[in-house]
Amino acid sequence: MTDIIEIPAHLLPQDGRFGSGPSKVSDAQIAALVASQPGVLGTSHRQPPVKNLVGDIRAMLTELYALPEGYEVLLGNGGSTLFWDAAAFSLVRERAQHCAFGEFGSKFAKATDSAPHLAASSILTAPAGEIVLPRAEDGIDTYAWPHNETSTGAIAPVERPADIGDALTVVDATSAAGGVRVDIAQADVYYFAPQKSFASDGGLWFAIVSPAAIARIEEIAASGRWIPESLSLAVALTNSRANQTLNTPAIATLVMMRAQLEWMIASGGLGFAADRSARSSGVVYDWAERTPWTETFVTNPAHRSPVVATIDLHQSVDSAELRRHLRANGVVDIDPYRKLGRNQIRVGVYPAVDPRDVESLVQCMDYLVEKLLT
Repeated sequence: MTDIIEIPAHLLPQDGRFGSGPSKVSDAQIAALVASQPGVLGTSHRQPPVKNLVGDIRAMLTELYALPEGYEVLLGNGGSTLFWDAAAFSLVRERAQHCAFGEFGSKFAKATDSAPHLAASSILTAPAGEIVLPRAEDGIDTYAWPHNETSTGAIAPVERPADIGDALTVVDATSAAGGVRVDIAQADVYYFAPQKSFASDGGLWFAIVSPAAIARIEEIAASGRWIPESLSLAVALTNSRANQTLNTPAIATLVMMRAQLEWMIASGGLGFAADRSARSSGVVYDWAERTPWTETFVTNPAHRSPVVATIDLHQSVDSAELRRHLRANGVVDIDPYRKLGRNQIRVGVYPAVDPRDVESLVQCMDYLVEKLLT
């Protein structure tokens, strides 16, 4: 193992955090946390300070997405992983179809496929780095797919399949929400956790739900199906309308999320946030196209994520060694998704990341590889 190569200070980014989740937290969010002490932190989530905080976030998400009439914002504890189980209990009537083209789409598929009260799921697959889209199928009442597959950096359109009747479209937006444009009317459920574009911590889930999804939640809750209270979206619906959660939420996470939403909306809304991420990912993809020792992992440009850029490295460049030198210089968290097992980097370029820092990142990598290969 060689000694650490020092990167010249003028090449380094101002902020070296490029994680795909959790993502960079801004100074303004930390200031918001300080300002919330003692009025909000350490107080009951049943009382006005925290309920008003939740109400602000629900209203801001409504504004950010210009929600159609009848759509509502729900929230609960546990993150997107818990939401998969809640959806298996409270959204799928009998049988789901899943598009699985990476780790997280596959995990949701496993949740419904193994549920004893549901029929075996229909699972459409594609190799890592590619996508597969939902298609109408007899007997399916819920169509589910990721908007952005965080593990591979592949993005799929959010479009309701033709001829699906009253079936629901349920879209995992954890790494897309807040950083990618979307026609929200194409989704009945658009769910996410706040540790990506919203630059907060994990442990909560949010879901934008249509009137059809609300009707399904209420239908299943009234059907007699046994549903654990913590996994009941009917319970979450009741609590969310009261600007609270079933049990105590991570209040600091809510404070940071509200601060991020304030910045997004004041800066121009979802269009601003999406353009900023697209500019950053464009820097990475353009660099990969012109660099002899790199290759974009997602080969179809239309399917390349604007918020998570995955780049394969030539065998002559060891990703682990490159990342070791970067980390020693304060440039962190561009690790590939572990289960892919590729000689790769994965760069999170959510809205909080400054595009100028992404330009610095690629300059740092060029500098290091020149040194490592000589």
